[in-house]
Amino acid sequence: MQLAPDHIELVCDEMQLVNEALPQGARVLELGCGKGEKTRLIAQGGRAASILALEVDRVQHEKNMQVADLPNVRFALGGAEDIPAEDDSFDIVMMFKSLHHVPMEKMDRALQEIRRVLKPGGLAYLSEPIFAGAFNDILRLFHDEEEVRKAAFAAIRRAVEARQFALVRQIFFKAPVRYQDFAQFERAVLKVTHTSHVLSPELYEEVRTRFERHVTPEGALFHAPMRIDLLRKDAE
Repeated sequence: MQLAPDHIELVCDEMQLVNEALPQGARVLELGCGKGEKTRLIAQGGRAASILALEVDRVQHEKNMQVADLPNVRFALGGAEDIPAEDDSFDIVMMFKSLHHVPMEKMDRALQEIRRVLKPGGLAYLSEPIFAGAFNDILRLFHDEEEVRKAAFAAIRRAVEARQFALVRQIFFKAPVRYQDFAQFERAVLKVTHTSHVLSPELYEEVRTRFERHVTPEGALFHAPMRIDLLRKDAE
């Protein structure tokens, strides 16, 4: 296993990779669903029989509970380190850029919980951002995640080395990230409810200046490097 390669050629929307990994008729658990953007795409893609989507941010969870047009989705409040589900309940557990948000001292517990709720032969799809690239260089000005991202990978590697999971494959790709302008970036990144970003006027101006270097008449486009660790729970 590797944290990141020296070069990544594949550029694609992650949903292409999700659909390749998602079993037909799967019972899905999504941990850290956020605004439910991936939840909606999976639910409407026709491969998932049902989705339990968990979120720890109470503000966002209340908004998710207002969603009424996804009959195969159930939103619930909960975190990866204490999953409110029975043993052997899901065909696949998915985390999109959320394992590194689990407190570092609870990451091992989270992976144990994921294994517990997976059926034998079930998959864990763990998607994490790589600490590199122009977009990351802007984010690290006010929210440096290098330590927690390394800790998340270390926890995954420990789980594989302890044979809690078998590594199916690692996938490295660049995800297109688009913003119309800095105002959209500010709403989507600086003003999220799950993390409090308090920037001084000087730092705010530096973030804005760095971002606007990438703005064209079509907006700002970044290619964010990502890693997917696809794991399998083997039978006892």
